Amino acid sequence: MDIEFSLALPRDAVGIPMVRRVLGDTLRCIGVTEDCVSDMLLATSEACANAVRHGGPAKRYEVTAAIGHGRCELRVVDNGLGLGAIPKQYPPGDDEHGRGILIMQSVVDEISFDITPGSGTTVFLRKELDWDEDHHACHERMLAAV
Repeated sequence: MDIEFSLALPRDAVGIPMVRRVLGDTLRCIGVTEDCVSDMLLATSEACANAVRHGGPAKRYEVTAAIGHGRCELRVVDNGLGLGAIPKQYPPGDDEHGRGILIMQSVVDEISFDITPGSGTTVFLRKELDWDEDHHACHERMLAAV
């Protein structure tokens, strides 16, 4: 099954729940386990939050998803000034920011960054999908009844 979608969003936090809703509903609809959906939504939220926070002066950012061949791939693209450095460890506990990239790394199978200083950042996330066997059995029964 191949599913692709692309969203262009205002660089405002209001768009993050929209992305989560579209991606989460899509993954659940095709029978991905809730743990796997939660991991992908957490990574997506972090990537989008970074685009909102650091994607200026552009007013928009884009999210593109491709689901197929047993995996979900997501790109979050902003036209901001570009990411400075990738953190190697979590910041001190009293810091309010700086954990997003490390959180993304902990819940997806692959993460990469395409950084063009002055022209933006693309965050690429890939996760192998785990399937809910009960969902597939129910779906097959529904199709057989048609």
